[in-house]
Amino acid sequence: MAEKEQIKLVIDGKKVAVERGTTILEAARSAGIEIPVICLHDATTAEGLCRQCVVEVEGWGRLAPSCITPVAEDLVVQTASERVVRARRTILEMLNASVDISRAPELQEQLEDYGADRDRFPGAKQRQHEILDDNPFYVRDYSQCILCWRCVQACADDMQYTYALGLGGRGHDSQITTFYDFPLPETTCVFCGNCVAVCPTKALQDKTEYLVEKGLQHHEIRARRRQERQDKRRGS
Repeated sequence: MAEKEQIKLVIDGKKVAVERGTTILEAARSAGIEIPVICLHDATTAEGLCRQCVVEVEGWGRLAPSCITPVAEDLVVQTASERVVRARRTILEMLNASVDISRAPELQEQLEDYGADRDRFPGAKQRQHEILDDNPFYVRDYSQCILCWRCVQACADDMQYTYALGLGGRGHDSQITTFYDFPLPETTCVFCGNCVAVCPTKALQDKTEYLVEKGLQHHEIRARRRQERQDKRRGS
């Protein structure tokens, strides 16, 4: 079996050789260089949506999303140039201004790492959504959703193939939703929990965890669920 072609490039001054088809992000990681990500998860397909993983490539006019940009021979890449750092910091500041990311530990860490100004956009319109509690397994709080797309990918071809979640609305009013905004039990959702597992902000949260955080004791949660089942049987 023929060996795959090796592509040579330089990342942050390090000479790196990787197989053709490798992304810049993967090449950087192979050299021990970490690049921050938001939308990417180990279990989902890279889409380059958040642009937090951008890098500067010598001779290119625009910053490149490293998660979807393949390596090429003799590229010279900077992963932490002034231009790159400024772009990442601005993304974090815009997210912080428009979405409640207070319970997203990875994003909070990045805010600190990049010295983000949490008050940079004081007049920004905040996403405000009511908590959706329409099933026994998890709740949805899209006020905390950063539209990273992970849950949609997990629900679709990357994991479950049920396609219960998708994108609705436009512009600032875009949000993750179900087909025709149906309650989850009336969709193709099988309540596998994969969407909850990949969510970085707790926009999707296990219902027991949510109720415990609200101060309920486990016996109160069990009693509440019994009552919900009884109400459902009466309604049917």
